[in-house]
Amino acid sequence: MSARSLNKVMLIGNLTRDPNLRYTPNGTAVASFGIATNRSWTPADGGDKQERVDFHNIVAWSKLAEICGQLLHKGDKVYVEGRIQTRDWKTESGEVRKVTEIIIDNMMLLSNKSGRPVEGDGEETPDATETATSTTTAPSAEPVPEVEVAEVEDVSDDIPF
Repeated sequence: MSARSLNKVMLIGNLTRDPNLRYTPNGTAVASFGIATNRSWTPADGGDKQERVDFHNIVAWSKLAEICGQLLHKGDKVYVEGRIQTRDWKTESGEVRKVTEIIIDNMMLLSNKSGRPVEGDGEETPDATETATSTTTAPSAEPVPEVEVAEVEDVSDDIPF
C-alpha cells in the first residue's frame, strides 16, 4: 500500500506582469504570469518590523489560461490555487536550468488595478464570473449574489511564530 501525498498551493497576491497567453502547436492555450506575496513579522527580540516579498511563477492551461489572459492585468489582486511543479531543461549551450512553477486549476480575481474589489464596482466587472477553474466551460448567466463582508481585525503581529 502506498502512502498518500499532497501537492496543494493557495496564494493571494498581486500580479507582477500581465499574463503572457500563448498556444501550443496543437492549439492548447497556456498563460504564464507572476504573483508577488508579502509577509511581515516582528522579531522575538523586539527588533524592527521585518518584511519579505516572494515572487511566484504561475501557469494556467486551456480555458483557464484564456480567462486569465482576458481578465488579469499587472497590479490586480488575485487568488490562485493549484500544485507546485519543478521542471528542468538544457539550454543550447548545455547548461541545465530549473524553474519552479505553480500550475493553477482555480483563479479568483479579487480586485482590479485601482485596488477596488471586483464585485459591485460597476466598471470592470468581467463578463465571466470572477472565479475561474480549469473545468469552466461557459460563463454563468445567473447574477452573482452580493455577499456581506465583515471587517476583521488584523492580528498577524500577535501570532508567535
